[in-house]
Amino acid sequence: MLKNLNHLDIVLSLGKELIVFQSFLVLLAAAIVIAPTAASADPIKKTKSGICHPPASSYYDRTKNYQPFDTVAACLASGGRLPRGMSGYESSQQYASSVVVMDASDYERRKFGPGWDDADGDCQNSRAEALIAQSSTKVRFADERRCRVVTGRWISPFTGNVIQNASEIDIDHVVPLKWAWDHGANTWSDDKRERFANDPVNLWSVELSLNRQKGAQGPEEWLPPAGQCQYVSRFVRIVRTYGLKPSNRQENRYKQELQECSK
Repeated sequence: MLKNLNHLDIVLSLGKELIVFQSFLVLLAAAIVIAPTAASADPIKKTKSGICHPPASSYYDRTKNYQPFDTVAACLASGGRLPRGMSGYESSQQYASSVVVMDASDYERRKFGPGWDDADGDCQNSRAEALIAQSSTKVRFADERRCRVVTGRWISPFTGNVIQNASEIDIDHVVPLKWAWDHGANTWSDDKRERFANDPVNLWSVELSLNRQKGAQGPEEWLPPAGQCQYVSRFVRIVRTYGLKPSNRQENRYKQELQECSK
């Protein structure tokens, strides 16, 4: 009788262990099925305007109508482009690693110096000197100290329009400071960044509205209404002079633009 009970206890114990093991297998199978679903829960969203929004995009949650893609690379291959400030990342792996770099880089304008520099101490900062150099007529100053330019005659390289009031002008960084930071300037010394921000070759007198429309975008995302060949040529020249590192996709875009210009 005791032997039979012992056998029964063993059978019951084995039965319980089998049930536990089967439950584990069910949970494991469910986890395997759910895992890819969770991974695909955050697709790359391509809008009708062709912008590929990854989850890190500030517009991601607001984008409701979109074509989904599994990776950034697939979205770009379909003819899409990344949002402003996220350009140049060719694949989801590159994008993921680059987001870390961008977050860690913490771009701030002050990292290129406190503002327009007056390197020679004559009270004319680099904005004033750009206005003086680029005016086709003698400029007029605000007062006898000759520090601040108020009028002149500037032909905007972005439109060909004539501007005579300095207050209507922004001094454009042909290669934007944020763009430069994201493409190698984050590794420069403070002195080199300040020199870059005040380099006359990188400064153009243009309309306020167009400079602000351009923002931190490069030629792969934004081109002026006129003078596009001159703009791309100058941009590429500065990028090469300072050893900045555009992506292969950006390089190819610049080459295409310049080839079109040479026809």
